[in-house]
Amino acid sequence: MVSRQAAEVCRWVSLKEALTAFVQASDGTQGQRHILPMHWYVACRLVLEGGFHPDWITPRPPFVVAPRGRTRILHYEPESAGGGEATVFGGLKTKDIDVVVNIPALGPCLAVSMKGTLNAFRNLTNRLEEAVGDCTNIHVSYPALVYGFLHLFRANRPGPLPPSSDFPGDATGCVLHKDLAVAADGSVSDFIRNYEQAMARLTDRRDLRDDVSRYEAIGLLLASPYSQTLGDIESELPFPSSNLSFVDFFQTLYRQYDLRFVYGAANLRSKTQRLEWSTESPALESPLFSEFAPRSSDPVS
Repeated sequence: MVSRQAAEVCRWVSLKEALTAFVQASDGTQGQRHILPMHWYVACRLVLEGGFHPDWITPRPPFVVAPRGRTRILHYEPESAGGGEATVFGGLKTKDIDVVVNIPALGPCLAVSMKGTLNAFRNLTNRLEEAVGDCTNIHVSYPALVYGFLHLFRANRPGPLPPSSDFPGDATGCVLHKDLAVAADGSVSDFIRNYEQAMARLTDRRDLRDDVSRYEAIGLLLASPYSQTLGDIESELPFPSSNLSFVDFFQTLYRQYDLRFVYGAANLRSKTQRLEWSTESPALESPLFSEFAPRSSDPVS
């Protein structure tokens, strides 16, 4: 049997694995265990694609780095992984943030907060207020911090309850209206649509002097809970021309980080510049790279 502590240590998982764990929510919705694999996915991606040293990240990803000239050799080493969240000093209160890049002698420079909603989408107004408060609280203390927000939704559709659902259905065992994410005609529910429109006004913060209540990047995605498409991202969200695309989420974070901490502070570049991994790195041989390209020193064949 795997201990609870060991089960919460960061692991290298694919996006599909992370989303499958989320939509199945086998342990219920209490706490964050159903969304922990998404924390791990983000932490690992920040190393592999983002070029951030694993020692800088909480939860610590399962990789170790060996120097080689201007590049680095990246090894996959599960024993090096850690868990937990980083506690960040806020303007009003401390905040435990899901994934944090904390550079020694500089402090937190990039962070990603995550929320997951499985049902009761009419309550998204409360999540909106929480998102605004969390962002403001952190940016008051760290206006330069590049802050991202990811929100996952279980794509409940009309009909029988999805497998592993922990919420009640109607008299026939079907999904209640308040728990629908996608309507019979394929459109996103009004609850989620209204939430998306509100969140679109809270993203794209581009300068540390901009509104502290805005995130640098926000991504929304619907994950399928149904057997044939389990863990797949639904195509209905975000909407056309939305600025909340998960596809663009990470690149937006990297771009804002580079502008502030690399190009905007040239005398600190030796400490802040994102690393490149040698194409000879054993970790780069993993098939998990089908989802994104590693940050390597030369093209991977």
